[in-house]
Amino acid sequence: MQSSGAVRADGQVMADKIKLAVAVLLMLGGIAGFYFLSDSALVLRVAAIIAGFAAGIAVGWFTEPGQQLIVFAQEAVAETKKVVWPTRKESLQTTGVVFVFMVAMAVFLWLTDKSLEYALYDLVLGWRK
Repeated sequence: MQSSGAVRADGQVMADKIKLAVAVLLMLGGIAGFYFLSDSALVLRVAAIIAGFAAGIAVGWFTEPGQQLIVFAQEAVAETKKVVWPTRKESLQTTGVVFVFMVAMAVFLWLTDKSLEYALYDLVLGWRK
């Protein structure tokens, strides 16, 4: 198995799997603590969930997939900073075009519906309204 251009030892892969399993168990333990403490104050129950998830994230942080997730998140933030957002004028113009197109399509579909209704009821079936 290759990771970041270097071959990892099978022992490291197994250690990461164990750490990830422990992280999941800690998170499930936090959820279980929420239900186990059903007679306790809500603050304590929510603290159990937060503590379980925090412990699970902390354990997962030190695995290779956890480190890859951190790098991915950093790259995602960097890419988000490169986004060029439209100006207010561009947004209003685009919204206006969409609105005009929507109204034009509504009128077109209404005219098509009424034309087919007229053709079917009046011309083909001979029914009058």
